[in-house]
Amino acid sequence: MTADTDPRGRIKRLRAELRHHNHRYYVLDDPQIPDAEYDRLLRELQALETAHPELITPDSPTQRVGGAPLEGFTEVEHAVPMLSLANAFSAEEMQDFDRRVRERLGADADVTYLAEPKLDGLAINLRFENGSLTQAATRGDGARGEDVTQNVRTIDSVPLKLLGADWPPVLEVRGEVYMPRSGFEALNQRQRTNGEKTFANPRNAAAGSLRQLDPRIAAARPLTMFCYGFGEVGGGPLAETQSAAMARLKAWGLRVCPEQQTVQGLAGCNAYFDALAERRDGLDYDIDGVVFKADRFDQQQSLGFVSRAPRWAIARKFPAQEEMTELLGIDIQVGRTGALTPVARLAPVQVAGVTVTNATLHNEDEIRRKDVRIGDTVIVRRAGDVIPQVTGVVPDRRPAGAQAFVMPDHCPECGSDILRAAGEAAARCTGGLFCPAQRKEAIKHFASRRAMDIDGLGDKLVEQMLERELIQDPADLYALNYDQLAPLFLQPAALEKGQESKGAKNLLAALERSKETEFSRFLFALGIREVGEATARALAAHFGGLEGLMGADREALQEVSDVGPIVAAHVEAFFDQSHNREVLEKLNHAGIWWQEASPASERPQPLAGQTFVLTGTLSRPREDYKSELIALGAKVASSVSKKTDYVVAGPGAGSKRDKAEKLELNILNEQGLIDLLSEL
Repeated sequence: MTADTDPRGRIKRLRAELRHHNHRYYVLDDPQIPDAEYDRLLRELQALETAHPELITPDSPTQRVGGAPLEGFTEVEHAVPMLSLANAFSAEEMQDFDRRVRERLGADADVTYLAEPKLDGLAINLRFENGSLTQAATRGDGARGEDVTQNVRTIDSVPLKLLGADWPPVLEVRGEVYMPRSGFEALNQRQRTNGEKTFANPRNAAAGSLRQLDPRIAAARPLTMFCYGFGEVGGGPLAETQSAAMARLKAWGLRVCPEQQTVQGLAGCNAYFDALAERRDGLDYDIDGVVFKADRFDQQQSLGFVSRAPRWAIARKFPAQEEMTELLGIDIQVGRTGALTPVARLAPVQVAGVTVTNATLHNEDEIRRKDVRIGDTVIVRRAGDVIPQVTGVVPDRRPAGAQAFVMPDHCPECGSDILRAAGEAAARCTGGLFCPAQRKEAIKHFASRRAMDIDGLGDKLVEQMLERELIQDPADLYALNYDQLAPLFLQPAALEKGQESKGAKNLLAALERSKETEFSRFLFALGIREVGEATARALAAHFGGLEGLMGADREALQEVSDVGPIVAAHVEAFFDQSHNREVLEKLNHAGIWWQEASPASERPQPLAGQTFVLTGTLSRPREDYKSELIALGAKVASSVSKKTDYVVAGPGAGSKRDKAEKLELNILNEQGLIDLLSEL
């Protein structure tokens, strides 16, 4: 008999592995495997013990819940054990549960169940004596937990004293402490801002917050709680049904999940499960399933318990959002803006009901931080319509030959250099005019109104041209002819009849008109990263023409107003690429031209060092005035400060004029600006 077929040996290994993961999850709050993998291991152990009951021991993970209390907190013994729930992973298992309940109760009619979301938080027992909160304890191993009273007292949703006066002398309420998704995002943002470690998910954040020895830290965390059950209750049951008892908790000021409701029979359970699954991603808290409980307390008592869970309740799990699989390789995907995204190529795995073979790795820094290597066993997460992502690695399963990832130096789509600017997480392809992955967006931008202003060339036409392979880059637009364009505007039958296409003729005319442009508009049309209209105008005014700009290095580029090291790096990288230069040469041959101007160094700069702010309504576009001012050496800012020399204020200037008056700055109306420019 081999080690794999020997039940005694397999049971021993499963127990050791489950104890290890119990400790990681419940004590250290640092799970190494997804819940779905843990559930599979536990179910395998349960099946083996069922087949070999003589091998069951009191310390088996099937006979208890969770792990030992964390050192540093006082140990609390629960008056009533905090048991776990049996799980159903399919409609068939849910049907079996309902059948067992009805058979044990001898019920012919449907059983009424109380249904509620199964929150992914930390189970807590609250003890109230004479209406006052005296103790809060974690589940721990089910029999003993950790005293976290001081931390729980900081949670606003937990009352320190119950409302009303009809509560029993002793009341233990069970529930889930969790962190809302919105609060989790805000907390992680604060952690990043402060240079501190971020949390992997809301559950870890909630657990970590409750286990802080300093209650002030817990008080600063956005924790809350939903109540769902009871421990010790003095004086007998609170009501005849669970739902009525929960209503009493709500009346006493305790928080109950608003999604909680009673349903009738198996059909009601299934309908509730399906409806909540559809709305799951819209909730402000994480859930991994639905809990169904027989609503009547007398039925709960009749059904009783097994060693680990009540027979009257079950947790039906949603398809796992996290799974483990092997990382086969890492491919590079080039986005429409040139950003390079590492994509994990995975051994196929079912995650949340969908077969996943690829998942995002975000960027090079994330790969380094998570220490992801080719050949690793990785954890893949998929929530709703969110793109699957690799959230971590299982270090214990790393093979000896696992390979570290190396970001390529050249774009896998076009071979252009890759640039990662200082302060940016993403590396980018610099072949913007040539790269196939970027060409659609590059051509759309090139033709847009503020760029080359090719009237009539909309997104749909660009997509059709690319689909028919009429164009490969922006320069190809100017080589198009009527015979190529007409089929884009007319149906085949109309073409056969010899009908002329007005749309094709208009587009050809628009292309011809666009050849005469301004240098600043042409620069903007090239789509160089970080070069917007204002920067394009500044570059055009400084260099006067394309030749001087293409030959400028980063140091020369940074002499231009508002061009810093990041923008300079993008401009230099763009013009360094031979592919981009080839497209520029094609545009030149196509007849694109503008009136050359002398470089700024050769032109008088009477407004050098002076800052203008334009505000209010002017008779000409502000951009026109802005271009003139920049050409004369001025800087045009968007906000008023002590360093502002002139504020040009038209009607409706508002707060900018008010601030200028307060700072006693020079204020000009539009005519004053015209007079100033005419004198220079």
